[in-house]
Amino acid sequence: MKRKLIIFLFVFIAIDTFGQTPATSKPGQPNSDNVLTVNDKVVNKVIRPIAKVPLDEALVLIYDYDGALFSFDLESEQIGWTVKATDAHTEMCANAITLYDGVVYVPFINGEIFAVDNQSGDVFWKSRLGNSTDQIVLKDQIPVINNGKLYITSQNGSVYALNLKDGSLAWSYKLDAVNNDIPVLFFDNKIFTQSGNNFYSFDANTGKLLSQKSFEEPIHGKAVTDSENIFIANEKNVLFALSPDKLDILWQFKLDENQYNIKERIFCKDKKVYFAAQGPTVSSIYAVDSKTGTQIWKRDFQDDNIEYILEESDNIFGYTHKAKLFQIDLTNGEIAFEAKLTTKPISNLEFADDDSLFYYSDAALIQFEFKTKDENEVYLRTSIKDNVYSAYIKKIRQ
Repeated sequence: MKRKLIIFLFVFIAIDTFGQTPATSKPGQPNSDNVLTVNDKVVNKVIRPIAKVPLDEALVLIYDYDGALFSFDLESEQIGWTVKATDAHTEMCANAITLYDGVVYVPFINGEIFAVDNQSGDVFWKSRLGNSTDQIVLKDQIPVINNGKLYITSQNGSVYALNLKDGSLAWSYKLDAVNNDIPVLFFDNKIFTQSGNNFYSFDANTGKLLSQKSFEEPIHGKAVTDSENIFIANEKNVLFALSPDKLDILWQFKLDENQYNIKERIFCKDKKVYFAAQGPTVSSIYAVDSKTGTQIWKRDFQDDNIEYILEESDNIFGYTHKAKLFQIDLTNGEIAFEAKLTTKPISNLEFADDDSLFYYSDAALIQFEFKTKDENEVYLRTSIKDNVYSAYIKKIRQ
């Protein structure tokens, strides 16, 4: 009787907090054999119907390292709106945001996910994975959106698909290990994700498990595709090429000695795989043929670890642990530009135009000018804290 009363009280609190009862798994869905517990269920609340929103291209969105998401108008140099998680103590960014049809989808570390109007900051809907007492942590996630769903993995060891229109649960699957901090990959109407030593593919619409591959070492890299095959790295020093249907290993590439940790530093372009590996003395960026796994070129960085890379206009841009900004030609690996920054990036890089880019430091939003190498403080933060984990920025543009 006491146990039933506790469950009843939790459901009452969930209804009062979000306005709808927790979503449950239905027979025949992935979790019919492994039903989500009360703490795992998704609670959603619709504030207003979701709609496509025009883009305000004067804005840059800043997901600050204190856990707040706000818009900054580059023309007026004013903060427009701010959105925070429900829990006041959630003071960490830890994730990235996705902008889709003018709606900003933001996951918070406490397990909440909001859909927000890019112009006004008004919230369309809120969802919470789990509950406010036993929180499900979302870490290093970027919402993946396709086919009317939002896909995300969590630290409780589950992959979730939420309905984009209202944030309700479409399906979920309990994986074999916890602490999943790598975003999923959507390709060929499938969802690919990792968990411990396993790599999985699911039907993106139903969540049905299609294939599962086990490895000797834990898989801890972002999955990418060249629109033909899938590429994934383990937590040590091997990159694998997998077939998308059965996850058969097509080839594997071993990093140089004492290099490891590709993680999210990987992308595909024109049937090549580009990735960065770290090491105690040398870190490197590799270019590998996606068909054969043959190395095309390699660029070494001595006594400095590569923290971040991205592809822009047939170049690799990135920065190192010692705050060196660099540009590398995709075709030959030659360094086209580099600069020693006086402000250390803690975010992604966002291009304003051909002449400059933005990044967030622990003190300010910086606009870096390529010609002059000036680091202009666009928005100066009023407070700084120690042990900054990360931040994320998004320049709104077509």
